[in-house]
Amino acid sequence: MSESAPSLLTIKDVMKNPEIRLFLEASALQMTTLGYTEHSFRHCRLVSNKCGEILSDLKYPERMVELARIAGYLHDIGNAVNRINHAQTGAVLAYNFLRRENMSCDEAITVMMAIANHDEGAGLPVNEVAAALILSDKADVHRSRVTNRNRAAFDIHDRVNYAATLSTMNINAVERSARLTLEIDTQISAVMDYFEIFLERMKLCRNAAAYLNLNFQLFINNNQLL
Repeated sequence: MSESAPSLLTIKDVMKNPEIRLFLEASALQMTTLGYTEHSFRHCRLVSNKCGEILSDLKYPERMVELARIAGYLHDIGNAVNRINHAQTGAVLAYNFLRRENMSCDEAITVMMAIANHDEGAGLPVNEVAAALILSDKADVHRSRVTNRNRAAFDIHDRVNYAATLSTMNINAVERSARLTLEIDTQISAVMDYFEIFLERMKLCRNAAAYLNLNFQLFINNNQLL
């Protein structure tokens, strides 16, 4: 008996799926318990939208743009299992979910590879979706991600995120640039604190931009630092 034709799963299908909602709720619970910044619906929606925007701005095919949106939304579901190795765990969870939803094997593998490689340390821009995901994920530094309401108990991650009042990633297809612009309240956190915790992430962003034939730029408080 022949298999049914693969489904062209969309980001809307993924976002309304009750299993994915439960994964993200579990992820939020675990990350809040561990004292991390927000890694749930707000972050996933933002990263999903930015992933699609990056590849759309660079004129990639619409189906690849949709896969980037899906990868962006699913990229942190591994946190529902454990923060350690969450990228790899999430990649396997996402692949199994997408195949159950009848996504084609090649598309599910593309999403899987992107999710598995989105985090610094073990991550690499192995395909266009992965590169877009890295840039989108690492650009989300903002005070709205801080879940700890006791400022006296802030660690350096809380402090840096709370100090960030603006964070945008802009792609210029003509100039071939990926520009991360941050505004940091230096009365809350020094700019050096940002580099102390995010230097590896910026290196990964530079590699991701290069994969897309872009020059990565970092501006903080109107000063170009990279």
